[in-house]
Amino acid sequence: MQPVIDLVQRAGTVILPYWRSDVAVQEKADASPVTAADLAAHHLLAEGLTALAPDIPVLSEEACDLALAERAGWTRWWLVDPLDGTKEFIAGSEEFTVNVALIERGRVVFGVVGVPASERCYYGGAGLGAWRVAPQTAPQPLSVRLAPQSAFTVVASRRHSSPAQERLLAGLKSSFGDLQLASVGSSLKFCLLAEGEADCYPRLAPTSQWDTAAAQGVLEGAGGEVLDLQGHTLRYDARESFLNPSFLALPSAATWRATLLELARSIG
Repeated sequence: MQPVIDLVQRAGTVILPYWRSDVAVQEKADASPVTAADLAAHHLLAEGLTALAPDIPVLSEEACDLALAERAGWTRWWLVDPLDGTKEFIAGSEEFTVNVALIERGRVVFGVVGVPASERCYYGGAGLGAWRVAPQTAPQPLSVRLAPQSAFTVVASRRHSSPAQERLLAGLKSSFGDLQLASVGSSLKFCLLAEGEADCYPRLAPTSQWDTAAAQGVLEGAGGEVLDLQGHTLRYDARESFLNPSFLALPSAATWRATLLELARSIG
């Protein structure tokens, strides 16, 4: 992981000069925004990952126009979001990240999530553990919490919801009492769970594979999991669409896991 951590941190340094600098914004075909910062980070990561492992292809949000027939033949690949939370970045928020995951046969091997504005970095994978590192500090191991500290804390997106997600939140309130909502941008939602600062992150609104894979690795390393509404681990198999199904991120050993899944199935 260390060479990938180094690359993610370097990508953060090429992003920061564009932050809060009235950077020009263009619109992609799907109406999502892209900036010179996204592209600068993409080029650095694509070149760096290819140099690191020439035999492992790179699938980046900013270079995803690859035929399914080509991608279906891959067994191991990098899944990259050079700048996750572009809308947060444009708005001047600190809540944007750089995401890199190594995928093997549809499963996350490990993920690295960099936070350029604070120079923090999260990394980990299932069976490997998970850590957070910040400037001038040693890496701190991460672990999910298995029970709420006070109110049941749900991570929510500031920008994306859906009627199904609102029904799920209402159901959680009925089951767990008053909820505490933690709103944060980009893949930092998963990192809150990995740090033990929240209990659950339900997402019944669209996301793409590069939005989630790296942070899923961090969460799995910290003792969490990301499940579809049928209770299966969220996978990244090659398919025509890069959109994820609805999912639930939670501690894998939570005593309330079955309650959450039953509620999600009834809504989804």
